[in-house]
Amino acid sequence: MDTAKLFPWFILLNPLIAAVLILVATRKNHGLSAVISVGSAFFGLAAALCAWSLPEVHSAVQWIDFGSALQIPLGVKLDHLAKTMLLVVAGIGFLVHLYSTVYMEHDESKARFFGHLSLFMFSMLGIVLADNFAMMFIFWELVGVSSYLLIGHWFTRDSAGKAANKAFIMNRLGDFGFMLGILMLWAAFGTVGFDQMRGMVNDGSAMQIFRQNLPAGQFFIHAPLYLTVAVLLIFCGAMGKSAQFPLHTWLPDAMEGPTPVSALIHAATMVAAGVYMLARIAFLIEWSQAGEIIAWVGAITSILAALMATQQDDIKRVLAYSTLSQLGYMVMAAGLAPNAEGGPAMFHLFTHAFFKALLFLGAGAVIHALHHEQDIWKMGGLSKTMRVTTATFAIGTLALTGCPGLAGFFSKDAILLAAFGHNKALFGIGLATAFLTAFYMTRLFVVAFLGKHRSEAAHHGHDCPRAMTWPLVILAFLSILAAYGAVPHWFGIGHHEGAKIVPTLAILAFLAGSAVGWVLYSGAEKEPLSVPLLRNKFYFDEIYGAIVAGTQDVLAFIAAGMDAIVLLVVRAAGGMTLGLGYALRLFQVGNVQAYAFIFGLGVVGLIYFLVFR
Repeated sequence: MDTAKLFPWFILLNPLIAAVLILVATRKNHGLSAVISVGSAFFGLAAALCAWSLPEVHSAVQWIDFGSALQIPLGVKLDHLAKTMLLVVAGIGFLVHLYSTVYMEHDESKARFFGHLSLFMFSMLGIVLADNFAMMFIFWELVGVSSYLLIGHWFTRDSAGKAANKAFIMNRLGDFGFMLGILMLWAAFGTVGFDQMRGMVNDGSAMQIFRQNLPAGQFFIHAPLYLTVAVLLIFCGAMGKSAQFPLHTWLPDAMEGPTPVSALIHAATMVAAGVYMLARIAFLIEWSQAGEIIAWVGAITSILAALMATQQDDIKRVLAYSTLSQLGYMVMAAGLAPNAEGGPAMFHLFTHAFFKALLFLGAGAVIHALHHEQDIWKMGGLSKTMRVTTATFAIGTLALTGCPGLAGFFSKDAILLAAFGHNKALFGIGLATAFLTAFYMTRLFVVAFLGKHRSEAAHHGHDCPRAMTWPLVILAFLSILAAYGAVPHWFGIGHHEGAKIVPTLAILAFLAGSAVGWVLYSGAEKEPLSVPLLRNKFYFDEIYGAIVAGTQDVLAFIAAGMDAIVLLVVRAAGGMTLGLGYALRLFQVGNVQAYAFIFGLGVVGLIYFLVFR
């Protein structure tokens, strides 16, 4: 095997080695654990940058081999899509590792945190490099495990434990559909490899393969519908990982984890795994009829999450609902324009990773400086005491809201452009979401950073050490510049009917949302616009809680009924046994005359039967 084919394996195994060293050998040495984890992340970033100098690499080793019945390799693929995602995961990952050295400096379980962080990096890189569904699913589950460990890092807090459990369970619901979809595709194609499936679709042999592999009883629904069902089941996995409606409720609660975890997992990488997976199977979405459904799920998620964000007071939860909304944008784009192998969806994923990580790390700097205060109404005036944090947070806010010239403007408009060309209703939802994004982010910035101090902690706030501020500065530059190299490849603004009107409407939405947010919240001392329905997140948690409780009650009633029936049957059987035993006991009296009498009755009965039969 040549060096080029070994390179992706080095990228993949590098964080695993770090995780094993930390969790096995250096867990009690906090300083060394941090050095190993940060060093691993640095080498991962260097390797991700070097990967762009290599041609497309594909390397695999056989894992399961049952002849023609089933063959599953462990394979890695380094193509343009993987290289783009590698840059996101490794780049954000290194900055978060560096930031965490200060943020988690006094944490009692610092070594365990860095060990789990490296384990997460290994799991996420496995998804990025996987060349088949089976390998992707293995790492998909590993990401779920590592995120569970990181969200519940402060497991002594009940809220953290509950949030970790909620994230794990909600993702398992989506993953069950993902697994069924993989099995359906394997049954139809006879393989789980992405390239093999794409080859069959492109050369027109897929239908014939379907007819050969599917029994007549399964093929009766005909291939397009079968494929659509399979792709929608695969999409269930993305609904869980990327927190799409109705499996969206776990993501805001996951903010109970340390802020670096929020930045790495729940802003830039883990939640983007669903979008990346959709980009990887874009040829299946295009060939099936699932694209429209996927787009509508994304659109509904984007508008619902944006509405919820307008009424949140926790700085991290505002950003969490913003992440939900932007993921909805990406999923909508993945459904509308799959033929570009992700196209606008991957473009927005790429730019969003930088400015959302910036915002989360900026929020972490505020929380760190204000002694873990997260209520924006107890902040205010931070622009006077935290100048670097304020400046970088402002850049992240402008990028997210779609300010012209910044990265978010180009990638968001690429999605709106795709929607404009495919479905005007979805375009309208996207434009409304853009307005709401500008509104709630202006609200957040004005309340938290401008005006006067609303608490003693805010009055004494200060910029954090360089290990925390330098990542903010780097991410701020990337939030400005990240889109420019990608615009010619992904945007294609000069070749579309909406090339002029879409950017104009997007700019108007940005200006209108920002203006309304400024007018309502500039100088406000308390929430001037209270909407209980939005503040309580449309009562989704309460509804789900009632459904779970009701289901438990029904199951408990059924179980109690079954117990009563089983008890009745058992008691009846026991009673019959006792009665029969009592009756038989009457014949076992131990008296010879009684036995002779019974014998005589038997002889008389036998004679009667023989004579009168």
